[in-house]
Amino acid sequence: MFFQFIFLLLTTLTFCLLPKQTLLSLRQKIKNNKKKNPPGPSGLPFIGNLLQFDKAKPHIYLHQLAKKYGPIAFLKHGSTPILVVSSPRTAKLVLKTHDLAFCSRPPVLGQQKLAYDGIDMAFSPYNHHYKEMKKVCVLHLFSPKQVLHFRPVREDEIYRMIAKISGVVNLNDVAMSLASNLICRVAFGRRYDEDEFEKMRFDRLVIEAQALMVSFYFSDHFPALGWLDKVSGLLTRLSKSLQRIGCVLSATHRRAPRPGQAKTCW
Repeated sequence: MFFQFIFLLLTTLTFCLLPKQTLLSLRQKIKNNKKKNPPGPSGLPFIGNLLQFDKAKPHIYLHQLAKKYGPIAFLKHGSTPILVVSSPRTAKLVLKTHDLAFCSRPPVLGQQKLAYDGIDMAFSPYNHHYKEMKKVCVLHLFSPKQVLHFRPVREDEIYRMIAKISGVVNLNDVAMSLASNLICRVAFGRRYDEDEFEKMRFDRLVIEAQALMVSFYFSDHFPALGWLDKVSGLLTRLSKSLQRIGCVLSATHRRAPRPGQAKTCW
């Protein structure tokens, strides 16, 4: 509700302050863009279809778009244009035939910050750095030899997970625990399940990072309003989360950290 009020307030102020000539030019530009874009729902001025998107049931919303507008639909979230592809044929064109044109991820503020400006493999744009990272991962991390080498770790963690399951369980907690232990044993050679307090802190850090990655940032859709991310406190949370992640990784890489060093990460 707060964001809706902010959007409507900013839209009203923007159109009240803009001169008449600018408004006419903007109106003509919108008309020209509509002629070139695929069909899609008409959105509100300035914010587009941002408030129409159903976050609770996105699959149902996208299915309804496909039924109404066909295999390709056009949305606009603020200044961000979005193409929704729904049919197998168009999906093949995007993912295979024209793969190079669509393979890069859009730069999202939360993901870029937590991925150290996209220098990892998951959130890096398709460039020379990504190609080199992919070569390293294929040769030294995902090769058949390495996959076979870590097989006992995967089997052991699966057995531990099955042994813990009895009666009614929270699948989210079970999946989080399995993923955390697998990643930590492969990357750092240790488990986080053995120390319950440390496990809770580690899980909380991962959940916080995931939430910040998918949070709404004004900078992504309204670059001129990026200062609102700082006012809302999201940028501060991002910086603190990044510092804690870096501290935990640095402390974990040391086999024998100094007493009290890990505590400063939290």
